[in-house]
Amino acid sequence: MARWLPRSTDLTRFCQKLNRVKTLEDDMMETSFNRCLSTIDLTLLGIGGMVGSGLYVLTGTVAKEIAGPAVIVSFIIAGFASLLAALCYAEFGARVPKTGSAYMFTYVSVGEIWAFLIGWNVLLEYMIGGAAVARAWSGYLDSIFNHKIKNFTETHVGAWQVPFLAHYPDFLAAAILLVATAFISFGAKVSSWLNHIFSAISMGVILFILIMGFVLAQPKNWSTQEGGFAPYGLSGIMAGTATCFYAFVGFDVIAASSEEARNPQRAVPRAIAFSLGLATGAYILVSVVLTLMVPWHTLDPDSALADAFYRRGYAWAGFLVAAGSICAMNTVLLSNLFSLPRIVYAMAEDGLFFQVFSRVHPRTQVPVVGIVVFGLLMALLALVFDLEALVQFLSIGTLLAYTFVAASIIVLRFQQHKEDVPAAGAGGQPSTEPHEGPAGGELKEYESFSDKLHLVDRDKGKEQREPGQLKAAFEPYLEFLSDFYPGEVVTVAVVTLMVSAICLCSILVFGNTHLHLPTWSYSLLLVLFSLGFLLSLLLIWAHEQRHSTQTFQIPLVPLSPALSIILNIYLMLKLSYMTWLRFAVWLLLGLLVYFGYGIWHSKENLREPRAQRVSARYVVFPGGSLEERVQAVQPSCQPAAGLPDTDTDDGKR
Repeated sequence: MARWLPRSTDLTRFCQKLNRVKTLEDDMMETSFNRCLSTIDLTLLGIGGMVGSGLYVLTGTVAKEIAGPAVIVSFIIAGFASLLAALCYAEFGARVPKTGSAYMFTYVSVGEIWAFLIGWNVLLEYMIGGAAVARAWSGYLDSIFNHKIKNFTETHVGAWQVPFLAHYPDFLAAAILLVATAFISFGAKVSSWLNHIFSAISMGVILFILIMGFVLAQPKNWSTQEGGFAPYGLSGIMAGTATCFYAFVGFDVIAASSEEARNPQRAVPRAIAFSLGLATGAYILVSVVLTLMVPWHTLDPDSALADAFYRRGYAWAGFLVAAGSICAMNTVLLSNLFSLPRIVYAMAEDGLFFQVFSRVHPRTQVPVVGIVVFGLLMALLALVFDLEALVQFLSIGTLLAYTFVAASIIVLRFQQHKEDVPAAGAGGQPSTEPHEGPAGGELKEYESFSDKLHLVDRDKGKEQREPGQLKAAFEPYLEFLSDFYPGEVVTVAVVTLMVSAICLCSILVFGNTHLHLPTWSYSLLLVLFSLGFLLSLLLIWAHEQRHSTQTFQIPLVPLSPALSIILNIYLMLKLSYMTWLRFAVWLLLGLLVYFGYGIWHSKENLREPRAQRVSARYVVFPGGSLEERVQAVQPSCQPAAGLPDTDTDDGKR
């Protein structure tokens, strides 16, 4: 019976395959894409992804039903929370100027299977998001013509009463997606110019709304006679923050476009900062004028801005608002169709997804296969499916990506520089040449079985400390941590931090409602998990981190990413159980794709060195004497259970 069980060495190798990280090229600026996007292009792409129909619908809905005029404070807090995630994307986008966004960032720092699952969820997020915006675009245009399009379709095509399907086929939504797909396939520059046009119209309409809104503003609408500024109190403001947070999820299009930026090290951080700042300002100012034009409790949640102008005697302004809303939705469509094929391309280029999607058109220099295939899938979703039940699914995929990117920032910041790791010899084998140390009184160890050569210095306090090593000030108190490899303690601390954050947020969300915990146990658990979170944070901070003046770096690491992690986890736990159920089903499908295709075709398989027989170990002592100790070390050269043996001969490398 025991012989059928996998050996410990096979299980270890299998786990190593799941958690292997992507090896980046020496020249990360080399690409099959056309690096033609400037900082302005990226900024407008980011604005187009964030300032969509939410500006025209979300502001009125949150103001009337959740927060009142204090929706302004909700947007300020949500903008700050989004800034934490955006800065993480900015650092990665500058350091790793490759397409793939959260998928790529997770792959280079956390591990392969986690990166695949992030990419798999982002893929569905963009598909549902694009189809939902197309249906909203169709419905908004249909309402302008008194629902004539809907009535015509139901009369001549028929209505459906089938679960998960729409009440009628939305040909208009499918058509706009197909047209957008055609424009996106012409190249990044064409997509950028089209986005410029729609963004310019949208921003012009927003400017008109602000000017006219302040002219028509009536401060009495914030008075106590109308319910006051914060009628729902602090709880309403925080509930509004959770809803408003999703208005800023479009900035990751900038990171996904970094491989097509002319100077990504400078353009990506600036574009993310500019676009997020402008989007936050637009949401705040529109909320101000909307709640000052008419009393907040009389707003129409479906068309708040157009209705506010109509009630103040400016019915003609409703047409401008409608034009701005349609243009804003067009920019969101372009953003989704622009980002999705590039993330799929990155996964296919790494061998984790079907290879056909890694083809780049030689003339337009875009992944045209991915654009066409996923454009058609979006059109099909918008044509026949009821997307209202699936729209909430978008939130969990975005928040999960934000969480992993924030964790990746901490892990990567405390990793050693690439040049600090001993170089491999020919054929991917570690070099066995002796390394001379800086001092004569040091202990040097050479082991041919290891993939690295470790130089042990007796006087660690005098050497220059590398990223991931314990700070000199903490060594007298935490000396036992000095024996670990650089970055190893930080990785464990990040895992502990995330587990503590999950437990802490679970108690906050479910402690009094679903779990019905007594007050003493509720308080005790909060204190324990808060201490676990803070101790993990302090343990990370006690290690040296990598500092760079060449690219942008997020300040206050690890505090800033840790705050982003705990906020994202809290918002994920606030989602409905049906959203989690759909998420689990989609994850299972993703695991089937990964273990059925991705792990077999991953390009990292080709970079794995062959295990070698180790027959001797030599230790050179400072005195110059040589001790030889023969060991019976026979590493297994068989592949892990269920995995292909992808090692090749040295001559083929």
